[in-house]
Parts: sequence; C-alpha cells; structure tokens
Amino acid sequence: MPDLDDVRRAAARLPGSEERATTGGAAWFVRGKLYAWECHPWPSIPDDLREIIAAELVVGVKVADPVDALALREMAPDVFLGPTTRWGEPKIAFRMAHIDADHLAELVTEAWRVQAPKYLRREFFGDDA
Repeated sequence: MPDLDDVRRAAARLPGSEERATTGGAAWFVRGKLYAWECHPWPSIPDDLREIIAAELVVGVKVADPVDALALREMAPDVFLGPTTRWGEPKIAFRMAHIDADHLAELVTEAWRVQAPKYLRREFFGDDA
C-alpha cells in the first residue's frame, strides 16, 4: 500500500516541486500553486467522507477538468471519493489503501502538470505538454 513517502518520491522528481507542512498535513506546490495534499477531516467536508478521511490516509490532487474527476470516480468508486468541498475545484481525493504505486505517481504527475507553468512542463516533458 502506498504512503506519503510514495507521494514524496513522485513529487521529488518534478521540477519546481516543493513540499510544505500545513495545518492539514503534507502538501505539494509548484511555483506557489497547490497540486497535491494530505486530506484532513475538516468540519466542512460531508460527514460520510469525513469519516473515511479520519479513518485512513486520503490524498487529494488537482485535475485539469471536473469531467476528469467524474471519470475517475466512475472508473473506481471504491478508490476515488466524491467532492469534499466546493473550493479548489477541480480536484479529486483518493484512498491510498486502494491505489497502486504506478497510478499514484501518474496522478501526482498529472496534478503537477495542471498547475506547473509552461516552462517547467517543457523542462520535464520535453515539449509543449
């Protein structure tokens, strides 16, 4: 089962990525923009999701479009949670106990790509990604 160290490893290979400790846990930024974070059971989160987040490790990541989040939830509803809050959209939260390391790395990389400036995307991907 992946853990926050796996998120750290995936994030560490991305140009401009920076980990910060927040009141909710670990979070990863690129050029000051949040792209991945450890979820915390805030009172503003719906009760059913707050129970899951309080009981197990859940990570959130930015996605390019709300349709992407919906597709992930439909593809694997046991892994991807429903909307946690309205702010910070589009994003998706997922249960770390139910995701494999390769998919985790892909989600972190894609979240970084969504938030990274073009010059960093070009540095990492080698094109206009």
